[in-house]
Amino acid sequence: MSDATRTGSGAAWRVPITRRDALRILAVGGAAGAAWGLGAFRRAGPVERSRILMGTRVHLTVLGEDRDAATAAADATLARMAELEALLSRYRADSEVGRLNANGRLAEASPALLDVLGLADRIHGLGDGAFDVSIQPLLDLYRNRLNRGAGPPAPAALEEVLERVDQRALQVRGRSVESRRPDLSITLDGIAKGYVVDRGVAVLAQRGFGNVFVEAGGDLMAAGDKGPGRPWRIGIRGPRPGISIQARFDTRNRAVATSGDYMQPFTADYAQHHILDPRTGTSAPELASATVVAPDAAMADGLATLVMVLGPRRGRALLEDLPECEGYLVAKDLEVVRTSGFSVV
Repeated sequence: MSDATRTGSGAAWRVPITRRDALRILAVGGAAGAAWGLGAFRRAGPVERSRILMGTRVHLTVLGEDRDAATAAADATLARMAELEALLSRYRADSEVGRLNANGRLAEASPALLDVLGLADRIHGLGDGAFDVSIQPLLDLYRNRLNRGAGPPAPAALEEVLERVDQRALQVRGRSVESRRPDLSITLDGIAKGYVVDRGVAVLAQRGFGNVFVEAGGDLMAAGDKGPGRPWRIGIRGPRPGISIQARFDTRNRAVATSGDYMQPFTADYAQHHILDPRTGTSAPELASATVVAPDAAMADGLATLVMVLGPRRGRALLEDLPECEGYLVAKDLEVVRTSGFSVV
C-alpha cells in the first residue's frame, strides 16, 4: 500500500493526510489471500477499498470466499464511517461537535458522540489531565502564530488560553451534553478516528467477515488472520528522516495507533509540534513517537496521544498496568522503550 498523498476532502477532518500516517502495512495487498482458504477464495482474492475520510486515506482489506458479499460489506463499512465523520468532525458546522462548540449544548447527542466523550473522560483520568479534548483553543493559538510567522506563544498568552482548557467542564446527563464554560471548544481528532475504525470493523463483523484490516491514516484494527495461522504484520515508521521502518511486529485481533512529533512539527528540530500538554500548553518534550497496541482502535488512538505527553517512563508504566495494552516508544534521541509484552520480529 502506498503512502497517502497530501490531498484533502471538503467533508473531512481537514488535516494533512500524513498527520497520522505512522504505520506502514507490510504485504497487506494482493498477497494477503494468495494462498489462504478454499479454492473459491483463492480465485476471488481479497476485496480492497480506499476512500478519503477524516482528512486521511481510509483503507479496507476484507478476506472471504464470496467476493460479492465482501464488496457489499466494504461499501457498507465506508458508508458507516462517513456517517460517523459527519457527526464527530469539528470542521463541519452541522456536525454534533460543530454545534456543541457553537452553542455550548446538545439536547440529544448521538450514541457515537456519547461513546467517544465517555472514553475521553476515562483517558483523561488515566493521565491526570494529560489528555483533554478541550485543547482546541490551545491548538488555535499555536497555529495562528505559525500562520503569521511568529514563534511559540509567550507564557502570558499560554496562561490565558489554558484557563479555557478543561474537559471536566463538559456535563453529560442522559443524552444531553452541555458546557459549563461559554468559551469551551473541543476537538476529537485524538480519539475519534480510532472510534470510526472500530465501528467500521463492527459492520464487517455483523456481515460475517472476521478476517479484515481497517486503517485510517495509521490508526488501524487487524482482525482475525491474514492467512491460515498467519497474523497481520505491521511496520512502524521511523520518526526521523533516514529511518524507513523502525520495527516490525505481528498482531491479530488488536488495534494499533501511533502519535509522533514528526507528523505536524512546528519547528525543524521537532521541539515544537502539535502534541501539546493540556496542563502546561507546551509541546510534549521527551518522545519522538509512541505506538500503542490495544483491544480497540479508539483506546489505542487516545492512549498514543496520552503516552506522548506522559513521556517514556510514565507512559510505559501506564501501559504495563492496562490489560491487553502494549507500547513501543521512541525517545528524541531514538532510544527505544517498550513494554514487556511488545515483541518485534
